[in-house]
Amino acid sequence: MAVTVSQAQPPLCVDLDGTLIKSDVLLESVLVLLKKNPLYLFVLPLWLMRGKAALAAQVAARITLEPAALPYNRALVDWLRQEHAAGRSIWLCTTTNDRLSAAIATHLGIFDGVLANDPASRFGASGFDYCDNESRDVAVWRHENGAKKVLQAFPSRTSPLRAAFKALRPHQWAKNVLILVPLLAAHLHSVAGTRLIQTAVAMVAFCLCASSVYVLNDLLDLPADRAHARKSRRPFAAGDLSIGTGLIMAPALLITAIALAAFLPSKFQLVFATYYVVTASYSFGLKGIVLVDALLLAGLYTLRIIAGAAASEVPLSFWLLLFAVFLFLSLAFVKRFAELEALRRQQRLRAAGRGYHVEDLSLLQSLGIASGYMSVLVLALYINSPEIQALYERPKFIWMLCVLMLYWISRVWMKAQRGRMHDDPVVFALKDRVSLAIGLIAAVTVFAAI
Repeated sequence: MAVTVSQAQPPLCVDLDGTLIKSDVLLESVLVLLKKNPLYLFVLPLWLMRGKAALAAQVAARITLEPAALPYNRALVDWLRQEHAAGRSIWLCTTTNDRLSAAIATHLGIFDGVLANDPASRFGASGFDYCDNESRDVAVWRHENGAKKVLQAFPSRTSPLRAAFKALRPHQWAKNVLILVPLLAAHLHSVAGTRLIQTAVAMVAFCLCASSVYVLNDLLDLPADRAHARKSRRPFAAGDLSIGTGLIMAPALLITAIALAAFLPSKFQLVFATYYVVTASYSFGLKGIVLVDALLLAGLYTLRIIAGAAASEVPLSFWLLLFAVFLFLSLAFVKRFAELEALRRQQRLRAAGRGYHVEDLSLLQSLGIASGYMSVLVLALYINSPEIQALYERPKFIWMLCVLMLYWISRVWMKAQRGRMHDDPVVFALKDRVSLAIGLIAAVTVFAAI
């Protein structure tokens, strides 16, 4: 509820980090700098040795931080606007770099100025109200008779634990089922207990590694995510989870994944290392290169299959590898097409943080459909190859998979064309009843062919 104020009320001093914005300006600036050039990671400790203010100045001189893209505490900002409209004097209090804090104050247009030191030195020990996040919730305090009185509170509605779990993107772990594919493709007579255990450990390692990269990606992609309708609700973009927490989560998850990978064959460890390097490179900038990003996405899916073969020590099928490359390339193009189609409907011309333009839609659609149908062609050639006779007693049943794949790929692209495709096709497939039914029929078909 709004509180009516008069000109007689004391000045209100508002803290910046964690209060006005649900983030930390210095850490936001450091991430922008690292996204610009990761090599600055080796220079940051040298700047920090000269003090936090020196670090902030060095970082601010090298980056441009857009104030409009910061995760403001909207309830607090709305209340401050009411106080400002009622004539109250409001000051922004922060030790953040002068240029950055001034830009934020100018953007909001509700502050009388910026204070870089203790407000008591300007207004006296009891001559002002103060807004900060001393408790878990943001609150406005007043000093009365040596005690602090809460005048207004803006409670947090998000559980940090729930936000941290969401940041792991557990729904994306479904992709790591691909690690099991080489073992299943080798059929039941090749499934030994040790191989199953190794495959299970590999899946857990990949889940943790992927979550580590997702956290890193979200930290590096904050400005672009905040400009996106759905991604703006991610925990770090929305400010529901602190950047500091993310900087702890990413290495902790990776270290745990590496510890698990150490128990697996050396070939798996090599694939695992390759996967992390490629995903990290993707997050640091390769995602912004047209077509390269789609090829890398397809490659990362395929690497999971290669990792599964290495973990279970099962020979990798050339046919399976070729089928995966074309299928996942099609899904990568679906992802980009869905993002651009959403932008087109919003009458926007370009995806933030990407190299694609809305006029690329028709080309992406052509490339994606062609890739999807190529995967079906590879499957058809495999069915007609001598290798299939050794694995299936009734290989003709496998032809049904071609029909199912043709229908599913065509349906996915039709959904995308109509603007009904989730910008992550994996999420779409997991939630789509028709896709789940097709998967079940495919499994029954393969079982009948064995």
